Amino acid sequence: MQLFCESINGSCIRSSWSNSIRISMYIFMVCIILATVAGNLTVIISISHFKQLHTPTNFLILSMATVDFLLGFFIMPCSMVRSVEHCWYFGEFFCKIHTSMDIMLSTASIFHLSFISIDRYYAVCDPLRYKSKINTFVIVVMVCISWMVPAAFAFGMIFLDLNLRGAEKIYNHVHCAGGCFLIFSETSGIVASIVSFYIPGFVMLCIYRKIYSVARKQARSINAISRKKMEFEMKHDISFCRERKAAKTLGIIMGAFLICWTPFFFSTVINPFMNYVIPPIIIDALVWFGYLNSTLNPIVYAFFYMWFRRALKIILFGKVFQQDSSRTHLFAD
Repeated sequence: MQLFCESINGSCIRSSWSNSIRISMYIFMVCIILATVAGNLTVIISISHFKQLHTPTNFLILSMATVDFLLGFFIMPCSMVRSVEHCWYFGEFFCKIHTSMDIMLSTASIFHLSFISIDRYYAVCDPLRYKSKINTFVIVVMVCISWMVPAAFAFGMIFLDLNLRGAEKIYNHVHCAGGCFLIFSETSGIVASIVSFYIPGFVMLCIYRKIYSVARKQARSINAISRKKMEFEMKHDISFCRERKAAKTLGIIMGAFLICWTPFFFSTVINPFMNYVIPPIIIDALVWFGYLNSTLNPIVYAFFYMWFRRALKIILFGKVFQQDSSRTHLFAD
C-alpha cells in the first residue's frame, strides 16, 4: 500500500493499479484532452476570424466553445492526474480553485445552451422579429450572465464550504492529506443540481419541443406551396431551412449534453441520501463522462456544419494567414 506522503499521518492512499493500466488511462485521457482543446480551439478561431460567421448564434457558440476549451486546457489535465493516481499534488488552495472552476465551467455550458435555445426559438418561431429581439446588446447580456452567475455560484459554494454543511462527518471521515474530494450534503446536492442542471435542462427541453413543433408545421406549409414559389420566397425558404438545420444541430448538442451530464447530477442528488454508497471511482468516471461532452460539441459541428469543415481546411492548410482570408465565403448567403 503506497501513501501520498509516508511522513504525514492521515495521508491518502495512492492507486494500486499496475503501470500498464495507468499508462492506458493516461493515453486515453490525453487523447480526450487533446481532442477537446483542438476541436474547440478550431471553433474559436473559425468564428473569430471569418466575418461571415459573425452572427448572434455563432457568438454564443464562440463563448460556449471558450468554456469547453478552458475545461479541456485547465481542468481536465489536473483531473487526469487525480483520477489515475488517486492523489492531489497541487495543494489544498489550488484544489478549491480547480473544483470551483470545474463547477463554474460545467454550469456555464448549460447556461449557454439555455440561451442558445432561446435564440433558436426566435429564429424559427418568430423570424420576422428575430433581429429586433436578438441584437448585439442582448447577446452580450446572455454571455455575461452565462459566465458571471456560474462563477459566483461555484466559487461562493466552494470557498464558503456551503457544499459541506450537513456533511461534515462524512468529509472528516474521507478527508486525507493529498486528497481533493468534492462532497455534497443532502441539501447542497439538491440545490446545486437544480440550479446547474435540472431547471435549465427542463427549460431547454420545453423550448426545443416548441421549436420542433413549429418547424414541422412550417415544413408542411412550404411543401404545400412548393410549386408556386417566387424568387423572394425561394430565398426565404432557404433561410428558413438554414435556421431549422441550425436548430436541429443545436438540439443534438443539447441532447449530448444531457446524456453526458445526467448520470453525474443524478448521482449527486441520490448519493447523500444513500449514505454515500456510490464508490468514488464511479463518481470520477461519471465526471469524465460529463467532460466528454466538451469533446463532442466540435465533432457535431464538423458533422452537420459545412462552414465548419471548410473553415477547418483553411486553418489546417495555413490559408487563414492570407490577406483578406477573413472575407472568405464559407456558405451561400
